[in-house]
Amino acid sequence: MALFQLHIPILDDIKKKGLKPALLAAVDDSVNRFTAGLGINDIRGVLRGDPAPKPNPRLKPHADGFWFHMRPTYYNNLVQPLYPSFRLGWLSMYFMVFETITGVILMLFYTPSPLLAFENMLNIMSNVPLGLFMRDLHKIGAEGMVGVVCLHMLRTFITGNYKKPRQFTWFTGIILLGVTIALSFSGYLLPWDQLSLWAVTIGASMAEATPTPPPLDVLGQQWFGDPQFIGTMFNNLLRGGPQFNANGLLRWYLGHVLLVPLVGFIFIGVHYYKVVLHGHSLPPESEKVGEDSAKRVPMDQRTYFMPDILTDELFLVALTTFILVFAVTFGGYHAPLEPHADPLITPLHTTAPWYFLWLQGMLKLGDKVLWGVVAPGVIAGLLVALPYVEVGPSRRYADRRIGLSVGMIVVILTSMLTFMGTPWYAVSSSVDQEIVATLLPQTHPGPLRSTKVDQLTAGQYNAKDYKSAPTQGLQKLLEIYNNEIEHGKAKLPGVEGIMIIEDWQTGLKKITFRVVWNGGANTFSQDAYLHQDSNYGE
Repeated sequence: MALFQLHIPILDDIKKKGLKPALLAAVDDSVNRFTAGLGINDIRGVLRGDPAPKPNPRLKPHADGFWFHMRPTYYNNLVQPLYPSFRLGWLSMYFMVFETITGVILMLFYTPSPLLAFENMLNIMSNVPLGLFMRDLHKIGAEGMVGVVCLHMLRTFITGNYKKPRQFTWFTGIILLGVTIALSFSGYLLPWDQLSLWAVTIGASMAEATPTPPPLDVLGQQWFGDPQFIGTMFNNLLRGGPQFNANGLLRWYLGHVLLVPLVGFIFIGVHYYKVVLHGHSLPPESEKVGEDSAKRVPMDQRTYFMPDILTDELFLVALTTFILVFAVTFGGYHAPLEPHADPLITPLHTTAPWYFLWLQGMLKLGDKVLWGVVAPGVIAGLLVALPYVEVGPSRRYADRRIGLSVGMIVVILTSMLTFMGTPWYAVSSSVDQEIVATLLPQTHPGPLRSTKVDQLTAGQYNAKDYKSAPTQGLQKLLEIYNNEIEHGKAKLPGVEGIMIIEDWQTGLKKITFRVVWNGGANTFSQDAYLHQDSNYGE
């Protein structure tokens, strides 16, 4: 008698039914378990578009399955075509999954360290099989995700789908918009090249403009009116110190791969739950005023998720994936990679990502606190409060002329601000600022940066006394300064140009240009820093 007896159920089925029927039955049972209620014949019927038998087995996955449970069982026929009420939302979810997959692959070859990050990027692009392809896909997916989410929110506003009872759904959408932008921007730093370092540095420096209300009790200490305390605290928190370092890179990496995605998936679940709860709203002109008929769909007007919606979404996934692959393979799209990050050399053409250009354009309007902190905060607050401000029951376009007109104006202004944020838009300034800008331009090295550091002898100099400067390079620089001062005398009475050179740190000089006129009553001053290894003067 055997001590152990191995029992394999499928062998018993093979003995009873034969090999082929037993294997088909086993496969059908596995498929049924995987799909939470659908067998092989049911899936065949779905793909062929056959009418569902009674009782409808295609309804069971929505009751028993986790993933299908996040999708409505049926839709109104009016939203079954490529009506963007849910296709853009589905594309947003697609990009989230797409970025997760490509990001996890890239994580296998990346180390969040300033000493290794840039080398890792070169290794991914050069040695890892399909590494360059995967990085390009991840980058274009991030750009596409931001664009699709923005379009989804714009469509929701145009069709008025933020109104009762979908106010909280709109709020979760605002959160997900912020998550999308945070995901894209936090990944901006990870390559650790010049473009990423200085773009993120400029973005993080806006935290310095956060005002501190007086008095403020922080950690048991009273900070009476220190305007830089909160800004400095936020800046150090983002950078890991006064400048971006290993701590800062690690924080942005953990935020990019852990914290922000966690918040995103939580709110995606909440968002989908609210969508299923309230249903997909119909086109505004198809509903009676004040009537929400999304959940009351007559039997003859229903389009079930399977097969129509499911097959449409699978086709949309395939088409979008093809477009992304084509853009990377044949369309010439490649993720940029500039030289290794160097905090001592500031690139001249650093711009924010395209979705932040409007904010960069606002900063050109004036005060950094007003346009960099207060204005974006007000805009975010208005977006959150929108469903509670526009409380009219009608979603029809004719009844929302004022709201739609305001929205159109906002889109136009955002487009204008975006253009202002590009390098092609230059801000005209006053004569005193133009004098200094000639010596210290933003678009090219200019006279100061082109002067070798060893030619900048510490001291205070008047532009008109350029001939007495101790070095030849400093004489040329002061002569240019003096020529600009002479041109400005017509508009600035008694104008003089002062240049102060200080040995700020080892190998680092601080240069201050000071324009004084009206007997010292008016002054404009601008500082610049030049390192001995800047290489501008080579």
